[in-house]
Amino acid sequence: MSLMDCPKKPEHHLRIDKFIWSVRLTKTRSLATDLVARKKVLLNNQVVKPSKELHVGDSIQLQKANSWFSYQVLELIDKRIGAPLVSQFISDVTPIEEKEKYAAYLKSQQDYKQYGSGKPTKKNRRDINQYLTDSFENQKDF
Repeated sequence: MSLMDCPKKPEHHLRIDKFIWSVRLTKTRSLATDLVARKKVLLNNQVVKPSKELHVGDSIQLQKANSWFSYQVLELIDKRIGAPLVSQFISDVTPIEEKEKYAAYLKSQQDYKQYGSGKPTKKNRRDINQYLTDSFENQKDF
């Protein structure tokens, strides 16, 4: 990666919602703003607003499902970066117990929803429509 390809780094501070989005902790910036507004994100163990400024060395706690993930800010970045570069900007300091709790939650959700119990696929919808059409036409014959 050349110097020209590197995204611009802010000097001293950055909005917390923008940083959470740029280091790929959320998929969209609006999701990051919503998480902060719903008090699912803590900055240095305090509830903050989405516009709160973040500094190097701050700690971020992010709630996913029933677990709190913790990160240490190493560098600030205001552009969204690729996944391989994330480790240059944040350090994951989440306790193993929280990671295990989240893994158990994901497993329970997977066990809860069995294969085929969700939304029908396009092929399933075609089959259902064909069946309903055939049965409706057979009823007209009577």
